[in-house]
Amino acid sequence: MTESRAGDLFQPGDLVNNTYRIEAILGRGGTSDVYRARSEISGRLAALKVLKAEFSSNDDYLVLLTREEEIRDIRHDAVVRYSENNRTADGHVYLVMDYVDGPGLDQKLRQGPMSAADILTVCKRVCEGLEAAHARKIVHRDLSPDNIILRDGDPAQAVIIDFGIAKDTNPGAETIVGGEFAGKYAYAAPEQLSGKTDQRTDIYSLGALLLANFRGQKADAGRNLLEVVENKKQPLDTSGVPEPLKAIIDKMTAPNPDERYQTASDVLRALASARSGPSVEAESEDDATIIVPKSQSAPAPEPVKAPSEPAPRHTSSKPAKAGQSKKSHGGLVAVVGVLAVAGIGAGGYFGGAFDGFLAPSYPVAAPYTLVADKRADLPPRVVGFVPSEDVRDALTSDMTAEGGGVDLTLASGDISENWGSAVTEIVDSVMEMDEWRLVVNGNEARLTGQTNNETLHGALEQLYSAGLPAGLEGSVELELEPLFLPAADIRPVLNGLADCGPLELVDAPATGYGPETAIRVSGTLASQDSMIGLQTALNALAGGRPIDLGQVNLLNPTLCLIENFLPSAPSSDISIAFFNGEENNSPNPSGDFVVGQNPVIDVDLPGDVQDGYLSVSVLDVSGNVFHLIPNVTRQENSISALRNGETGPMSVRVAYSIPESRENGGIAFQVDDSALGKSKVIVLHTDNQLFDTLRPTTESAAGYAEALREQDRNVDTQILSLDSRILTTLEQ
Repeated sequence: MTESRAGDLFQPGDLVNNTYRIEAILGRGGTSDVYRARSEISGRLAALKVLKAEFSSNDDYLVLLTREEEIRDIRHDAVVRYSENNRTADGHVYLVMDYVDGPGLDQKLRQGPMSAADILTVCKRVCEGLEAAHARKIVHRDLSPDNIILRDGDPAQAVIIDFGIAKDTNPGAETIVGGEFAGKYAYAAPEQLSGKTDQRTDIYSLGALLLANFRGQKADAGRNLLEVVENKKQPLDTSGVPEPLKAIIDKMTAPNPDERYQTASDVLRALASARSGPSVEAESEDDATIIVPKSQSAPAPEPVKAPSEPAPRHTSSKPAKAGQSKKSHGGLVAVVGVLAVAGIGAGGYFGGAFDGFLAPSYPVAAPYTLVADKRADLPPRVVGFVPSEDVRDALTSDMTAEGGGVDLTLASGDISENWGSAVTEIVDSVMEMDEWRLVVNGNEARLTGQTNNETLHGALEQLYSAGLPAGLEGSVELELEPLFLPAADIRPVLNGLADCGPLELVDAPATGYGPETAIRVSGTLASQDSMIGLQTALNALAGGRPIDLGQVNLLNPTLCLIENFLPSAPSSDISIAFFNGEENNSPNPSGDFVVGQNPVIDVDLPGDVQDGYLSVSVLDVSGNVFHLIPNVTRQENSISALRNGETGPMSVRVAYSIPESRENGGIAFQVDDSALGKSKVIVLHTDNQLFDTLRPTTESAAGYAEALREQDRNVDTQILSLDSRILTTLEQ
């Protein structure tokens, strides 16, 4: 159970909307927190997913949470049940779902390997849940061990949770909140890295997480984005996995989605075949293409008649695109309908013969939402509710003509008579903009967009000078984007996302970034999530310009803690060299060392560094700091003493090979598998001693950070330079 914090939105004992008594916080996420609560009315336990305050008034996240609530239509024990979406009196939006009591597969992963039999049981159960979700065209997109809970610890009662980024099955579909990558790298399908998802994406992720739980070892996708992309091209390593589990996971996780099981039903048939026969590889090509009837869904709610939609669409002041003609809706149908009724009479009406000609009835949607947008270098898309087939067909035509995606549901709602024609008119008018976004909630709408086409911008400004078309109310914000993006507009974004020292633009053009000019960034970040956040923020700002983060290094929280306390000082010509101690001190230019190796470290002083003091430390991946010089066993660190009469360039050994250490007592390291990752070697050149007293050979990162904070107040010592280099420890 997660510990409560003073800054949490709700505390144990709080009563939400006079109904739900908070008992504990279950977890914290990027956009929402989840609490365990008990209904004061029924006594039933529930999980409350609460949108964080900064997102509770954001249209994107509200629509996303609304879509998550709609997953309540899935009726299956393997899928968490959602019941209501509500808002507190002070504006906090929350979603109520079933509370599932039991360990998550992430907890089981930390406990060690699971048996093949249990893994196959979980696979069957989760595939049954996915089958129900996929039947409603809902793809989870983020299946990972922490999103599957074993109710009462029973693999046969696995439950899929957290459909927060679930989305439609249209090619190239994105989350409503944008095109950023959805899903965890270790379990994501290769095509997800380029924003493509369908039901086969979930099948890959399930296979990958099952393999991780079988091995009892968290999957490792790579140390950076480039490694992830390359690794995802290769099949997962299933060596040592027993049959039939191996063959099933191999096919679930094929890098090419066309070579995977195509549906969750296919996986279930393979599991059934494995139980009844010796091999799952006996599946024929015919078996793989059998079309099975869909299961009967739950009865639809009592229909409510949709508001009538005028047959013709409003005429936009924007000229029609070349080669296109305006479509006419309804006129011929109306005439045929009148003639048919006159000729056949009331008997046909009561017999249902004219159902195709009468205004259809659709379920009520509340809230009545629609989101349509086009982002830089991406096709347009539209998601939400529409009141008639005419509106659906018109929007579908607009989107598919541009290679876009459509996920529209026919529904009735509390909307104006001209709602559909107003929406289609807006979409028609902005389709040629570089980027645009329309968010509609009931009769309220917000249109935003940008273009560098002055003529188009002027025409649209004139078109919407009096507001939105009849039927909608709201705001219009259309920007004329300059051809060049100033570096000054990018730096605040970098400053806001820097969590491990400064992020800098590399060779920023004085005139700004042109449409094809790459935005290059250097610096350090604390985690892969930080890297994804930086990529997403820059993509949103760049307007299609290429982004290059090749000079951004990923560190870890320990290194970043120190990074924030390191003094501000220039780099110099002092350099750091690595050698392999177990190979007679052979050079290691990469700085990568595997388990069992003995890193040797030299500090190379240029000829012009003749005086002052040298302080060399290693910030270890495990959270410790090793002071190589000075320390209680090696106190001399004046450069004149270290040179011992040498005047030209020279090397100072600060970490020795194991044989050298045995001979002279110096510090030596050997890599083991207890803490693998990135460490940082820091060299400070000062005019006087850095600290008033000698530091111990080893101390905590927090202790060193506090010492650096105190040193910052020391006006008697000037830091002449700060140089560093990353040392990476890896498995064999």
